[in-house]
Amino acid sequence: MTIQEAQERVDAWIKRYGVRYFSELTNMAVLTEEVGEVARVIARRYGDQSSKPGDDLDLADELADVLWVVMCLANQTGIDLDAALERNFAKKTSRDSHRHLDNKKLTNQ
Repeated sequence: MTIQEAQERVDAWIKRYGVRYFSELTNMAVLTEEVGEVARVIARRYGDQSSKPGDDLDLADELADVLWVVMCLANQTGIDLDAALERNFAKKTSRDSHRHLDNKKLTNQ
């Protein structure tokens, strides 16, 4: 599925099951919460933090939750994420095409 198709599916789901989009401010708070859940999984699976009984450490699901809310925000603010991502690739390529290649800290040790 393309990003555009995913945005359309999120929009259709919201309109069918979600009644309406939460406000942009509420969705920003929800996005922050979802990113925190990604951080919790990373800290417990890959970091030094111990898991607790009953922890759900499904990173794929948590990342999908982040994408969902990002698509909600894009939909409700009229942003085409396909086009935005293309512009972002062009910006990063123009700005950073040599920056990381020349970074001695990133070379194999």
